[in-house]
Amino acid sequence: MQKQSYYTEKEIKQTDAYLKKIIQNGYQKPSEDDIKLIRKAFEVAREAHAPQRRKSGEAYIFHPLAVAEIVAEEIGLGATSIAAALLHDTIEDTDITVDFLRREFGEKIAEIVNGLTKIKRMPKEQDISLQAENFRKLILTLSADVRVVLIKIADRLHNMRTMDSMPRHKQEKIASETLYIYAPLAHRLGLYKIKTELEDLSLRYIDPEAYFDIKKKLAETRAEREAYIKKFTNIVKKGLIEHGYKFEIFGRPKSIYSIYRKMKRKNVEFDEIYDIFAIRVIYEAPPEMEKEIAWGIFSVITDYFNYNNQRIRDWIRNPRSTGYQALHVTVLGPENKWVEVQIRSERMNEIAEKGYAAHYKYKQGKDETKELGIEKWINQLQDILSNPQSNALDFIDDIRLDLYSEEIHVFTPKGDVISLPKGATVLDFAFHIHTEVGMHTRAAEVNGRIVPLNYVLNSGDVVKILTSAQQHPRHSWLNIAITGRARSKIRTFLRQQENNITDLGKEILTRKLRTLKLKLNEQTINQLQKYFKLKNSRELFYKIGSGQITNTDLKSFANAQNNPFKKILSWGKKEKPKEKNPKQHTARDEEVNYDMIVFGSEEQRLEYTLANCCNPLPGDDIFGFVTINEGIKVHKKTCPNAIYLQSHYAHRIIPAIWIDSTKQKFKVFLKISGPDRPGIVADITKIISIDLKIPLEHVEFNYFNGIFDGKIGVRLENTVQLKDLMFNLKQIEGVDKVEKL
Repeated sequence: MQKQSYYTEKEIKQTDAYLKKIIQNGYQKPSEDDIKLIRKAFEVAREAHAPQRRKSGEAYIFHPLAVAEIVAEEIGLGATSIAAALLHDTIEDTDITVDFLRREFGEKIAEIVNGLTKIKRMPKEQDISLQAENFRKLILTLSADVRVVLIKIADRLHNMRTMDSMPRHKQEKIASETLYIYAPLAHRLGLYKIKTELEDLSLRYIDPEAYFDIKKKLAETRAEREAYIKKFTNIVKKGLIEHGYKFEIFGRPKSIYSIYRKMKRKNVEFDEIYDIFAIRVIYEAPPEMEKEIAWGIFSVITDYFNYNNQRIRDWIRNPRSTGYQALHVTVLGPENKWVEVQIRSERMNEIAEKGYAAHYKYKQGKDETKELGIEKWINQLQDILSNPQSNALDFIDDIRLDLYSEEIHVFTPKGDVISLPKGATVLDFAFHIHTEVGMHTRAAEVNGRIVPLNYVLNSGDVVKILTSAQQHPRHSWLNIAITGRARSKIRTFLRQQENNITDLGKEILTRKLRTLKLKLNEQTINQLQKYFKLKNSRELFYKIGSGQITNTDLKSFANAQNNPFKKILSWGKKEKPKEKNPKQHTARDEEVNYDMIVFGSEEQRLEYTLANCCNPLPGDDIFGFVTINEGIKVHKKTCPNAIYLQSHYAHRIIPAIWIDSTKQKFKVFLKISGPDRPGIVADITKIISIDLKIPLEHVEFNYFNGIFDGKIGVRLENTVQLKDLMFNLKQIEGVDKVEKL
């Protein structure tokens, strides 16, 4: 056989044993027919991939096997999905065709594998992200069969686990794409364990220094953490046993990425984060008693510890749309440390671990017509997917907003519960009810009070939408709506409106040029674009149709074109030089003043602009992004937009480094706050000006109800100096928070 000429005897034995393990350890027990299907898929895949090796030197077949193992054990899917996982790269990377898979394995497996096959090329003239188009294709298949996306998540997880042999720039690109798209998708499908691993692995490649630093500190504090968990759980165990509950209780550290995100959000160090672990109570209960027992356990725990009333989350009565159920409470444990406790039944825990597959396990035998939360979301996607004009990047951003957000529950006037992402507005609610309601929304009543469209809803709000036939979507609505459904509908209306205005503009221009004795041809359109300084003909037609270019403007153009002295009059005139953007740095500036930033492996000095979104300082890890109209923008690698840019436009990213950080100082603003006390401002200014000898250029302090809030402006040389300053300010008595603006 062909495979024997490529595989060693050891590899054949290893792959056979691997397959046997997958069949035995799967979440679902396979029938004899299932086993035959899986073995057949394995033999076809092993033969097809026989000549291929991964970058690590390992036989390629180990990758499909690893993906199949994740699908079978960690996600919990059945034989069809396992077979499709084994075959998932055959169409893309081997001579096997969709027709062959259809003949040998049936329509369903062929469809799934074809859905997993990437788009390899896009037309060169399209400035579009290939990965965005591939994700769009993937989501298009989701509405037909969710297993396509689940297998793709398994594929991505194994790739992330085995990225060490890839070059650095590819690691960053794949990790950014994973963090931007695949981790939120895993979250939305209830795969919390996989979501957490994807986030941690992404951080490892995006910010390795932070990842390994947190990992090291977690290891160093493990003994201390375990001792605290034991002290806490021993108290709780005693009470639960006395009340006769059957349960397991254990502590688990929060993920590296969640700790990293909290450090960034609160601008604190690792040592300043106290809730770096959660306690989980898993209890036995028949389905009809789950809610009662959960609140009983809550009662026992809160007999021992005070709880934060603002941090109770009842996901049992109102499950997340992912299907997740649990009762969360934050209590003040020993040593006055806040501890999050998650209370789940065994069924709830299985759904939290396995997500989609576990839903169907527990749905069997119950009301089969009742829609799962995940099914509702997939059905809602149809509205977004049905938009033929949807741009791939807009599409990803709209879908992503619905993937990762925390949820709120609001009510219609009839008492129906509506789940929306946290941060959703009245406008999102209106489009959730019905597209036509959203299109004509003018305001709303929330809890009996009239509010505008941009009003942000809270859990428990009762919402009544007020409509008007004269109201229609505007561009400003895209700054109000956050859900994919609402934004997609608004964009569709605006694009249709824009198309109508553009068509009208073309008609008006044709008639007007005829009266001015000019022809509507490519040459005239090019001259019009140049005269009015427009990018393309569509913009020209739109501005004419919307009245931004008037008949008078067109007459002026005609006169300019017909003026025989125009060219003669323009001779000898010199164009006024463009005023240089004061923020833009040129290669010449650097030669005269400072060597600041260089780009690419050859360390070229190019013109660039520092991005306003993150204001990089000398010493920051940075990269260059080639924009369409504004040249190179320099961003910090930790910029809020970095992951977006890496995941959408990896082909426009160029490496960049600071090569000298000693010759120029940068202005930085810091926000400082805490409980007010006499002399605190003097202490702050003394640290800055006298102790650290840093130029202080701006001081502004406000006081309210015993709390001070200050803003200071200083000139610094680099990020090391910034970190040193922030550390010293935090040591001042009464200073609770210091953050860079």
